[in-house]
Amino acid sequence: MTEAKRLVISGIVQGVGFRYSMMAQARLLGICGWVRNRRDGSVEAMIAGNAGQIEEMLAWSRRGPTGAVVERVIVETGCGEFSDFELRPTA
Repeated sequence: MTEAKRLVISGIVQGVGFRYSMMAQARLLGICGWVRNRRDGSVEAMIAGNAGQIEEMLAWSRRGPTGAVVERVIVETGCGEFSDFELRPTA
């Protein structure tokens, strides 16, 4: 069963390759959705997959790539239909 979650990730998460690393990790796990920087310095993502995939992606999001310092991950119920994982423009 597919579920979707909206993530807002705060800390040192821009300028460290977070979005590209998240896209690579999502594709590795079979997660669909998107990721983008936000003007407030956070990163926002929508992830969709089964419960196990979502849990693995959440665990990764709490660490991030080398160089990132994740201070907080807000997780909310998400929605949407996705066929791939993509980078979106800053919002």
